[in-house]
Amino acid sequence: MKDIRKKIESHFFVFGEFAYDNPFKTLIIMAVVIVSMVSGIRGIHMDTSTESFLHPDDPILVAYDSFRDQFGRDELIIIGIQPPAVFEQAFLKKLKQFHEALEKEVPHLEEITSLVNARNTRGKGDELIVEDLLEDWPMNDQEMADLKSRVLSNLFYKNLLVSEDAGFTAVVIETSGFSTEEDSDILDGFEDTTDSAPDGNGPAARKYLTDAENTEAVNAVRKVAARFYGTNFKISIGGSPVLTHDLKQFMVKNVRLFILFAIIAISVFLYILFQRISGFLLPLIIVILSLVSTAGLMGHFNVSIKLPTNVLPTFLLAVGVGDSVHVLAIFFRQMAYGDDKKNAIAHALEHSGLAIVLTSLTTAGGLLSFSAAEVAPIAELGIFGSAGVMLAMLFTITLLPPLLALTPVSSRKQEKKEGTSILDRFLAGFGDVATSRPKMTLTLITVVITAGLVCAFQNRFSHNPVEWLPHEAPIRISTDTIDDAMKGSMSLEVVVDTGKENGLYDPENLNRLEGLKQELEGFQSGDIYVGKAIHVGDILKEIHQALNENRSEFYAIPQDPALIPQEFLLFENSGSDDLEDFVDTQFQIARFTIKMPRHDAIPYAGFIRTIEDKFNNAFKGEAEITVTGLVSILGRTLSAAVLTMARSYLIAFIIVTVLMVLMIGNLKIGLASMIPNLSPIIVAMGLIWVAKIPLDLFTMLTGSIAIGLVVDDTIHFMHNFRRYYFETKDVKKAVHNTLQTTGRAMLFTSLVLSTGFFIMTFSEMNNLTGFGLITGVTIILALLSDFLIAPALMAVIYKK
Repeated sequence: MKDIRKKIESHFFVFGEFAYDNPFKTLIIMAVVIVSMVSGIRGIHMDTSTESFLHPDDPILVAYDSFRDQFGRDELIIIGIQPPAVFEQAFLKKLKQFHEALEKEVPHLEEITSLVNARNTRGKGDELIVEDLLEDWPMNDQEMADLKSRVLSNLFYKNLLVSEDAGFTAVVIETSGFSTEEDSDILDGFEDTTDSAPDGNGPAARKYLTDAENTEAVNAVRKVAARFYGTNFKISIGGSPVLTHDLKQFMVKNVRLFILFAIIAISVFLYILFQRISGFLLPLIIVILSLVSTAGLMGHFNVSIKLPTNVLPTFLLAVGVGDSVHVLAIFFRQMAYGDDKKNAIAHALEHSGLAIVLTSLTTAGGLLSFSAAEVAPIAELGIFGSAGVMLAMLFTITLLPPLLALTPVSSRKQEKKEGTSILDRFLAGFGDVATSRPKMTLTLITVVITAGLVCAFQNRFSHNPVEWLPHEAPIRISTDTIDDAMKGSMSLEVVVDTGKENGLYDPENLNRLEGLKQELEGFQSGDIYVGKAIHVGDILKEIHQALNENRSEFYAIPQDPALIPQEFLLFENSGSDDLEDFVDTQFQIARFTIKMPRHDAIPYAGFIRTIEDKFNNAFKGEAEITVTGLVSILGRTLSAAVLTMARSYLIAFIIVTVLMVLMIGNLKIGLASMIPNLSPIIVAMGLIWVAKIPLDLFTMLTGSIAIGLVVDDTIHFMHNFRRYYFETKDVKKAVHNTLQTTGRAMLFTSLVLSTGFFIMTFSEMNNLTGFGLITGVTIILALLSDFLIAPALMAVIYKK
């Protein structure tokens, strides 16, 4: 194994000489490669929608797409308005103006509903009249009182358009389910995975509403609302389209800041380390090229930037610069010791090239454990994150040597003396403590790890995108306001397929739906409760009451099978198209909407199973039941994330362990070297609980990402320790020499890397703050592990 390693290192030496002798040829070849990748950056787009968390062929998403094709978009923009009094002339006039302004100015509008145009079904003799609620404007106090009485007695309006206490009203906007963009060519349908045909077969006939179109609609709503807002017209704007838009805005803002801060932090650290302009400029060139090339690859493969993948730029900037640091540290040291530039470049590649390849493989291996994830953006983070890491390694090896060859570098000669500076003594102190008292060191570390493990088991999972935003974010405040007043701002959809044409003319099926409505309204399962349930029977009850002299006792499902199709036909002939929202054209499939407040997705899976059981028990196998909607997607996202993390942690551990054993060439030492790799992750998982940080989709990534990162320092330590141990046959000297050389680079790369993640703690988004803090702490803990645990283990294993 030692001979193989020496042979590989000699090849790196030869390539270093070649790059020095042929810098322009090397750079031109690599420029062609880079340009071909970067050209795809024009295809980059963003997708922050809830459904973007699932793969296109996920059964839950396939069912949701089928639902959208049939019934349109279930994501509603809900505008809550709190006046001094709803049923008052001045307010209703302003509400009408507001309604009309929205109707006129909001693009991609499918339907807008408020008290102005709410469905008012009534009978007049033998005639069925379906009209807008305020078609006949109340002209005096008595008519206003009659209007209020009618609205509050109408069960359909309650918690949909007006609160139970009549102090809050809502304007509900349904945007178009499909895009109005023209296809420019035959491949346009593949720009967004959500635009594919629901079954994945053949081209999509129509594209779903795009992220850009959703943004246009939300911005238009807010623009209109800003004009009408006042102390007597307080407006809260919520709903999933608004949340999707706001998450994207926060994401774009944060990514820009992270990239800027990361570049500044990296530049400062590199200048402190090397005290040369070339010392920070060349690594920045390498890492920025790696970043834009990775973005270009994402564009080539039509992969959108999603919420979890927005950590990728900062991650690649921090991780990628580490490769250059290890090469430059040896290069500048050799130049200081009197080597000519050519030999210094070749020696730096010989010394660090293999370790850079191995550390890149382990980091990429940790990320690749995500590639089979059932949560789409996590899988994409694994694939393109690992690609970015390998590109950073490739560019470091192929671009840095020729760039150094062309860059004027002063030698700054010094004697080969180590151990005299404060930093040298600081690093030597760690090695002396660990090798002099290895058993005591390992005992103390074991206590810390045990405490971390105990705390880690106290963690609980979480997935609530609203809580990712700051407390003062308008969408978060509005969501709470609307949920409190209207008992829900999102919905779970149940599709009931009777299996036969006109199956919904059967009173038994309608009775079952009505029975479920009565059972579910007010139903509570743990912290989740149902605010309202809506189905086609609500329209039928209105029709039946209207056709029976508007008497309240006839607000019920008619039990005569012959009446049902007649009443539905009369309703359709009245000019209303509201039935399209609840049944298909053949009256075979029904939509049942369960309105509920937004909640953490943890209990969704159990709630959904309860709903499925209730519907299956009610229909006794006589109908096919499909539960879908945004609540279903959120529940699926969390369950898939938990499964993904468990699997990826195991895969990452196996990959990294195998690589460590192969690199070291000794099974016993390879396995022992995993102790300083796993220790910081266990302690960090415990700190998540101590700091009360939710174990969400982002903090769950920490383990698999960290194991690929923390092992880098261990590889550099072990790689150089064994080199010096074979020379000295003395553990203490080998540890000392390792920390005096590679230890410096390990310290600075860890500081750069952790700073890259600590920058995220300045984010306005709580999920990124927690992720950045824990990952940054893990990297610092990993450095301490390699300065204390690794030397102590070597002292125990190699003792005489």
